[in-house]
Amino acid sequence: MFEELGLLGNTVVLLVSLIILDKASDWAITNSVKVADITGVGKTTIGFILVAFSTSLPELCVSIFAALGGESMGIAVGNVLGSNIVNICLILGVCFLTAALKCSETVKIVPAMAKEEIGTLYFGLFIASVVPLTLLYIGYASRIIGVILLAIFVFYTYQLSRVKTIREEGSLGEERRRLPKYTFFALLGFALVVASSYFIVDSATYIALKLGIPQVVIGSTIVAFGTSLPELATSFDATQKGHLDLALGNIVGSCFINITCILGVALIGSPLAVNMAAFSHLVMFSLITNLLLWYFLSSERISWREGTMLLIMYGVFLATSFGGYRQT
Repeated sequence: MFEELGLLGNTVVLLVSLIILDKASDWAITNSVKVADITGVGKTTIGFILVAFSTSLPELCVSIFAALGGESMGIAVGNVLGSNIVNICLILGVCFLTAALKCSETVKIVPAMAKEEIGTLYFGLFIASVVPLTLLYIGYASRIIGVILLAIFVFYTYQLSRVKTIREEGSLGEERRRLPKYTFFALLGFALVVASSYFIVDSATYIALKLGIPQVVIGSTIVAFGTSLPELATSFDATQKGHLDLALGNIVGSCFINITCILGVALIGSPLAVNMAAFSHLVMFSLITNLLLWYFLSSERISWREGTMLLIMYGVFLATSFGGYRQT
């Protein structure tokens, strides 16, 4: 679409689109949470389903447009796996460091989180680890697998909605009168997310082809970071306010949604089966980061060391991604 703009023009389009994406996602999330609060939905349900799904909207839109393009499936799958690595290594690394610096010592995860919430985190990490590894073993991913992944997402979301309670009392008075306004701005935010995601895929694909960089590298690094900005903003803000449990729920929930809903939708929309061998580096790195977080959660406390370790892991991921590209 932007071939006539050249490399520099497409780079500008990509950067501007990422900025709009970040602002639009924040707009959509803020107003969606207000709508949910006014209508009386419980905070736990908002945290896992609404906030996690809202912050995953960029990945969803990017993957849909990439899948519809057919030749951009490398960006779609790379974005899903790369976003999970960004979520755990970069975003949780920053959140763990922030929480530890605020408390000066270790931060206890339990009893800040209920047992069922810890169980939800473990299940989300389990799915995010097993699914890519299974696809790598099978060797390909097709529409049938996409339907299965989407079914897992729908089933587990339904199970969560049954377990989590919903407040009966909604907000009244002046806030309730603002409900149409919040709804409008939430929808406007979603529309801007969709539009900016389209421009991101188009410009990133052009840059990848022009520079000779494999689409999987672009998708798993630049695009993955851009689409993870909403998770970074939301989780960092929650951690600063002393809600590390909300940040954990948001990040793990986003990883679960990425692997089930977003990858499922991308595979269903793709006319061709995806060769998973091209993503072996991403799958293995994603598995390592998930296991590392699993270990941190099992210790029930985190400190600056855990945060530093995750950030170092992200640095290693970037180095191996671009280093591997230069050698090929």
